[in-house]
Amino acid sequence: MREVNQDTVAEAEAIERGGGPLDVPGLLAKVSERRRTQPGDAAGPAPGGGAGGAVAGASPTEPESHESRTGPENPASRTEAEGTGHGRPAARDVHALAAAVSAVAGRFLPGGELAVDADFFDAGGSSVDAVEFAAALEEELGIALDLDEVFADARPISLARRVPHAPPPSGSATREAAPPVPVPPAPVPPAPQGTAVTTATPAAVTSAGPATARPEDLEQILADLALADRLPFVADPEPLPPRRILLTGATGFLGGHLLLDLLRHSDAHVYCLVRAEDEDAALTRLGEALKSYRLPWSSEVRRRITVLPGDLRRPHLGLTDETWARLARELDSIVGVAAAVDFLRGYQSLRGSNVLGPLTLAELAATGRPKPLHHISSIAVFNEVGIASMGEDDPLAHIDRLVSGYDQSKWAAEVALRRARDHGLIVTALRPGGIGGHTRTGAYNPQDLSSGLISAFGRFRTVPAFRYLNAAPVDWVSRVAAAVVCEPDAWGFDYNLTGVPSTLDDVVRDMALGGMHVRVQDWDEWRTGTLARLEAEPVPGLAFLTRVLRSPTALKLCEATLRGPAAEMERTAALVEALGLPPARRYDARAQLKTFEKLAEDGLGRLPARDDPPYLWFSETTEGTVGPVGAPADVPCSMALTLSIASMHQLVSERRVDVRGTLTCPALHTEPLTVERGDVWVRPEEGIPQRHGMKHPLLRYRLELVDASGGRWWLEGRKHARARRDLWRQTRALTVEIGPAGEPATLAGEVVVPADSYVRDQIDGIEVDPRLTGREKRAAKLTWLAWFGLEMGRGLIGPFARAAADLLDLRRTTTLTERHR
Repeated sequence: MREVNQDTVAEAEAIERGGGPLDVPGLLAKVSERRRTQPGDAAGPAPGGGAGGAVAGASPTEPESHESRTGPENPASRTEAEGTGHGRPAARDVHALAAAVSAVAGRFLPGGELAVDADFFDAGGSSVDAVEFAAALEEELGIALDLDEVFADARPISLARRVPHAPPPSGSATREAAPPVPVPPAPVPPAPQGTAVTTATPAAVTSAGPATARPEDLEQILADLALADRLPFVADPEPLPPRRILLTGATGFLGGHLLLDLLRHSDAHVYCLVRAEDEDAALTRLGEALKSYRLPWSSEVRRRITVLPGDLRRPHLGLTDETWARLARELDSIVGVAAAVDFLRGYQSLRGSNVLGPLTLAELAATGRPKPLHHISSIAVFNEVGIASMGEDDPLAHIDRLVSGYDQSKWAAEVALRRARDHGLIVTALRPGGIGGHTRTGAYNPQDLSSGLISAFGRFRTVPAFRYLNAAPVDWVSRVAAAVVCEPDAWGFDYNLTGVPSTLDDVVRDMALGGMHVRVQDWDEWRTGTLARLEAEPVPGLAFLTRVLRSPTALKLCEATLRGPAAEMERTAALVEALGLPPARRYDARAQLKTFEKLAEDGLGRLPARDDPPYLWFSETTEGTVGPVGAPADVPCSMALTLSIASMHQLVSERRVDVRGTLTCPALHTEPLTVERGDVWVRPEEGIPQRHGMKHPLLRYRLELVDASGGRWWLEGRKHARARRDLWRQTRALTVEIGPAGEPATLAGEVVVPADSYVRDQIDGIEVDPRLTGREKRAAKLTWLAWFGLEMGRGLIGPFARAAADLLDLRRTTTLTERHR
């Protein structure tokens, strides 16, 4: 069993949070130092001051520990005889070194072992484990690798080859162990139509620009593309809505929403492939995932699904031969959503899930009765810096200019499945961009890059300069994808599910209307500042964003995303219109409202608060009289108030306006009273009157007051709409009650906004945050006036509509005799 050192894990988690004073090399050095000084650790200081370990510079007094780590017959132990006397060998046998790396890696994995050509992360390792693993390699084997190298390709054989003193691999040693069926050496395959594949040799590829893919990754990609050529030729499937669907990725954010949309908008039974040990565990995992996304997990949902414990990365999806054959016979459609979404891992680490998995689904689609395959790709297939356009039928990026392993894996999967089309397979490629939160539930994917960026924008009030954000809410993406799956005429095409792009001006304006004025910075300044803030104020939910902003490879992905053009979706828009679906709308502040609330609830975002500088404000003065409750109102009473809002979110979500100012009333104190806290609710309770009442509430005031002597008071005020002609006065007159704190009202009366000051103060006198531009200020004023005017109009028309309904009530009045029957 693996033993976990909690102190080391704490240090490792610091790198995930982006907190602490250490950078990656410093943290690794600290972890290594701790490991060398811990009692009972087999590793002691290396001879000659070099890195110590079980292989390089192991202490001869602790042979048992050495055997427990590498085994008594481990070939790597023999490399010590070839050393130079400085703690690391001059030349090592790559395969022996890979075996030693594999032995070290196994200690950080649930299964306790790792094959030399298996991926550390696919075997269950986390990024926290990777920090410990890298530290152990440096200490025990004298291998100092940058953490990015571990993420790029975490196979022991690959890590061994990257050791500077290891001899370069030759011949068959350069080839990774083949997928389920061995791949014979083959010439570079031709590029499918509509894609851009380099045909240069790896050496030429690396000089083809400032940001290029690794030669070994390109070689593997080309070999993976050739796997599609092994698929059989198939006939067209029946053009009928599917009745039995296999769905992968149902425990993921998009997959979970797509599962519910398939159930809502079709009669299909859905088979969900879930990575789990058995059916009970798979069912539990799926239910927990759906509930975490605020999706229903009811008996009706469970009735219409079948969970299949399996693994997309394994041959035949990890299913038994009997289950595989049954699915091949019975399925009508296959929907592949599952993917490993990690912007730090390299192609070799991601290919099992993101490339070989979709090819296994293609194999199932071509086995038995023909079935369409609907593949969730990504707009990342265009993530080349400087690409001119991202239309649905435009050429994809040049593969040698995609640096991120995630981008490469999504590109390779889509191109491989295009080859499958040449074999007659019906393949639909659905390319979301950033997948935003649900517009009604607020559920979001905490690991989605767009969610992380939006969280950082709102939290730190800064944005990097960019061209476009190609993002759409998950409910729209999921609904359109489900429609494509269920509509035979839509099969076999490429769709960009990216919504309406947002420009930098759009995002800045949205944030400003939400009361979150942001500063625009260049990319380097924004990245540096954001990392500094995350270090000073660690946010566990944004740990992945910290890792992305620290990774040189992931930064290339960000650069391509922020500098890319607007994605085009003409085919998607035409399909949406033809099927009568909701058209795409920009993922603006209103669409993000619930998600912002959920982000704030989870500690990832920060909504404007009462203590923030106001976003918009205006003055309101009232004059009138009050008197003892039940007696004539003959004591002068006036208020000089400032009404303000921190954000438009405050209006939409609470219908509330903040109030400060003073109240002057001799019956309370000779000096004016100060508003300590004040609120105004617009159309409280939606303006619904009391039962059988004809007075509809327009506004409700609640003020907490303190006088010059420290006495505390409260004021409750109400404006009502009535079916009368004095509409102008109804919007200005406020009936009030005033009493000592914690006691009933002692004064009551009415105060009115003077007609000559209403327009001057509350329309012409509106002030807006001075940090906004002139255009943004005008937009803020118009937005407030439109919202408030609409609410007042709805409130004033209510009583008239009710009176008209009473007048038009044609029901015959019962007679006295009928009532007493």
